[in-house]
Amino acid sequence: MGTIAVHEFVSLDGTYEDPSFTFEFGFDPQMGETLAAITGAAKAILLGRRTFEMFAPAWSTRTVEDDPGAPFFNDTVKYVVGAREPQVEWANSVSLGAYDPDRIRALKDEIDGIVYISGSGTLVRALLADGLVDDLHLFVYPVTLGKGEKLFTEGLDVTKFALKGHDVYANGVVHLDYGPAGS
Repeated sequence: MGTIAVHEFVSLDGTYEDPSFTFEFGFDPQMGETLAAITGAAKAILLGRRTFEMFAPAWSTRTVEDDPGAPFFNDTVKYVVGAREPQVEWANSVSLGAYDPDRIRALKDEIDGIVYISGSGTLVRALLADGLVDDLHLFVYPVTLGKGEKLFTEGLDVTKFALKGHDVYANGVVHLDYGPAGS
């Protein structure tokens, strides 16, 4: 049985939209090691349609020389959740249609390993509400933005988490790995 591991770059005030705010902090090599550990164990990628449409043109032409993460994003099977079909193509992609928690549970049963998610806030919020996230990896940047789409929005039910691990990087970013409370 697979697990779902979410990775998000967020500001202190919870903004995850347009991660260009992260650029001024640089990318600590230890962050790369943490992400490589998460993606290295992943057997599949799960993305919301909008994130898929943003990632496809950015990653599909990259090579390992451009970015060590390129083979993971290009070679791994990508499952796309969305009521509409994606408007772009990307190798090794499968459309799952509109969000259906039972379909996601079946996908977890089919995959022996980690199903990796990045971005995809609408999808992540639905997965959290349905108790389908096993690891929530938040890379929290030491900045408040005061605007932008928040990962956690008003109206969400109370959800408790258990801290599974954490890292502090030289650039001021903190990695928090949360799982469901009681796990």
